[in-house]
Amino acid sequence: MVLQNMNIAYISTYPPRECGIATFNQNLVRAIAANFPERRHLLHGDFVVALTDSENIHEYEYPEEVKYIVRQNHQKDYIRAANFINTSSADVCIMEHEFGIYGGESGIYILPLLNRLEKPLISILHTILKDPGYVQRIIIREIAEQSAKIIVMSQRALDFLTTIYDIPAEKIQIIEHGVPDLEAPEENPILNLTPFKNHRVLLTFGLLSRNKGLETVVRALPEIVKHHPDVMYVILGNTHPGVIKSSGEEYRDHLKTLANQLGVSQNLSFINKFVTEEELIQYLTAAEIYVTPYLNEAQITSGTLSYAVGAGAAVVSTPYWHATELLDHNRGRIFDFKNADTLADIIIELLGHPDTLNELKENAYEYGLHLRWPVVGAEYIKVAQEASFQHDFRDKILKNSIVDPEIMPKFSLTHVMRLTDDTGIVQHAKYGIPNLKEGYCLDDNSRALIMALMAYQRNNSKEAFELLPIYLSYIHYMQTEDGNFRNFLSFNREYLDEIGSEDSFGRTIWSLGYLIGHASSNSYREFATEIFQKSFPHFKSLTHLRGMANTIIGISMYLRLHPTDEGMVNELVRLTQPLINAYENTRSEDWEWFEESMTYDNAILPLALLHSCQVTGDEKAKEIALKTMAFLDNLTLSNGYLSPVGNDGWYYRGGKFPTFDQQAIETMAMVLMHFQAYQLFRIPEHIEKMFLCYKWFLGENTLRAPLYDHETKGCCDGLLPTGINRNQGAESTLAYLISHLTVLEAFELEYEYNKFSRKLLSVK
Repeated sequence: MVLQNMNIAYISTYPPRECGIATFNQNLVRAIAANFPERRHLLHGDFVVALTDSENIHEYEYPEEVKYIVRQNHQKDYIRAANFINTSSADVCIMEHEFGIYGGESGIYILPLLNRLEKPLISILHTILKDPGYVQRIIIREIAEQSAKIIVMSQRALDFLTTIYDIPAEKIQIIEHGVPDLEAPEENPILNLTPFKNHRVLLTFGLLSRNKGLETVVRALPEIVKHHPDVMYVILGNTHPGVIKSSGEEYRDHLKTLANQLGVSQNLSFINKFVTEEELIQYLTAAEIYVTPYLNEAQITSGTLSYAVGAGAAVVSTPYWHATELLDHNRGRIFDFKNADTLADIIIELLGHPDTLNELKENAYEYGLHLRWPVVGAEYIKVAQEASFQHDFRDKILKNSIVDPEIMPKFSLTHVMRLTDDTGIVQHAKYGIPNLKEGYCLDDNSRALIMALMAYQRNNSKEAFELLPIYLSYIHYMQTEDGNFRNFLSFNREYLDEIGSEDSFGRTIWSLGYLIGHASSNSYREFATEIFQKSFPHFKSLTHLRGMANTIIGISMYLRLHPTDEGMVNELVRLTQPLINAYENTRSEDWEWFEESMTYDNAILPLALLHSCQVTGDEKAKEIALKTMAFLDNLTLSNGYLSPVGNDGWYYRGGKFPTFDQQAIETMAMVLMHFQAYQLFRIPEHIEKMFLCYKWFLGENTLRAPLYDHETKGCCDGLLPTGINRNQGAESTLAYLISHLTVLEAFELEYEYNKFSRKLLSVK
């Protein structure tokens, strides 16, 4: 095939960000360009969409080929990047995939971008898990569906994709990891460095982190040095930036301490720098043996290993997946994980037999010739040409997404921070200013706990994480000796009631159940579990449906972590029955509801049944949930926007539907109800209704007036006949933020519900 010039858009991390994927992508860009010597400029029409791990898009001084920057945890950036690529001159798009470089759970934010691409896509998978989680499996399969071709770098990777992920083999192609197109210099300056001069060097390079297993080599040194006292183990590379942030140079210091304890500190040397490829070849060819002592088999690709083989190094490695393939046919030696004794034996043998050592180097060098980057680049060009030739962009055009993140305000905790002090969140505000005279309540601190945890899970928000102990501490402070809860606390921390309402009790159980089921910290989970279990005796005294409903949701979330807790399952069944009975005793052909009136927080009742039946499988609860949802939707969504039941008199059977006053908690409950329904039934209509309800906050409501305040980042308390209640208390602001975060969570599933929608359209 004649290589034809084409413009390529690359999606990946990119230097100067220190990241193996970034380096690979830069090499690929150059390798492809090297096959077109007639180009006057390296890139011609090519460009890079770079993923940054910083909130500041100017954090890195990117080279000119980077034309667009995506902040890892900003969902809107991915959508805008897709539009940028679609309107560019790119003929094809190449994406580097590694779970950790994209935002959301396991990097799920990349899927909406791919879903919107109108250019043919080639995806390079750097990590393919043998035992993927549910979301990880979905991500890989969806990437495969959106891609014209999947590129992997080993036979094992191909086998995993076909057997574990059910991806057709014809969609997959193996192109091995490229290596620098460089030869060792005749006079190598590295040999004059102190660690190399008069030493036989064992070398490892790459970003340092615990999973590299370098301590295995250090433990092997005493025996090696007995036979070859001139050996020096050189560790080349910086500590991984993520490790630096979390634990500094603890691992490097640990290796130094270990070497000192074993009496080989003089045989260990660190070169703490990020080297160029030219320098790397010099280091590799200056060393006697290259060692990769990784700790487990689950590494499908190792760029450092490929570089070592490409440089013609004698490699000794643990048997991770890539090593067992690349070092086959006497291109290297294998020792078992953490086995310092075997490693020592192999190195002693190789250093004592120069002919054997040189044979490994020659075999590696010969194999590495076909891994040189220009050769690899030519393979990618062939794949890109084929993908471009076969692509019909009309097959990729989707109907507009059900959820449009572009109309959503940027998530902000500004107003929540304004309302929160070291006691808790203040319940009311005068306009956007906290009204300290009204003090605090349990309901709002419970909602705030849920919101803060959702925000922390979504974007690792430091602000949200620091709020968690404040709200949890308030809940603990309001729990009575017998396990019940007070609700109200004055600004000077005086209790204002002896026992709170059943609603506040239930909302607290909901928040505790959510924390138990989702906490990233064991200490928070254990604390929440202690409070939760202490309150358990009061479950049996609940008499009001909404108190029961909120408690049901909390128990359901608790059971996600403790599904075998039979006592709690029985309590869930017991609490669900009164809702079923209430519906059956009240319903008629024109009144599919639980009570003679529809009052406040109405969607909480069917939402509770949805949670309950998800755990118990109760078909009766599911049936009632669907019927009451349909009844509620018919009343509140029939105008094409949400008009919840107003609290000015409520809505009684046979009475007049009250339009005002409309409250934010009604909207939040509707958003949560429809998202939970989608999670159970996978019907896209629930996502449509969820987003329609959310837009009530943004102005799609009876008055066509937005309740979200872009200036304060708070939410107004409700809609009145005369306009907007301008006060921005905790209840309304938290209702908005929980709804906003729920919509963002739903947006991660866009690839799925848009697919369902296309199927429905094709059937029609």
